[in-house]
Amino acid sequence: MNRQQKSPPDHHDQLKRLARVRGQIDGIGRMIEQDRYCVDILVQLRAVHAALRKVEEQVLRGHVEHCVAGALKAPDPAQGQEKLDELFDVLGRYGGQ
Repeated sequence: MNRQQKSPPDHHDQLKRLARVRGQIDGIGRMIEQDRYCVDILVQLRAVHAALRKVEEQVLRGHVEHCVAGALKAPDPAQGQEKLDELFDVLGRYGGQ
């Protein structure tokens, strides 16, 4: 628990997904070492991208539902504004995607 959040979101599912991604990446490495067909490698790379996007979505949702929502309910309005500013800053970094 950090950055003044009251109760941390449960990241168990994200950890499981990341372990699966790690396995996929290891498999892609083996495919490259074995000189497998490039299209097959690309298919696996796209699967990794999709899996990471899903983890990212889940972390974002948890952050909004727990951290941001909690800060917005706090007695100090500045705390809520700080979390919103932080969220907008992070989301602004996605502009190039």
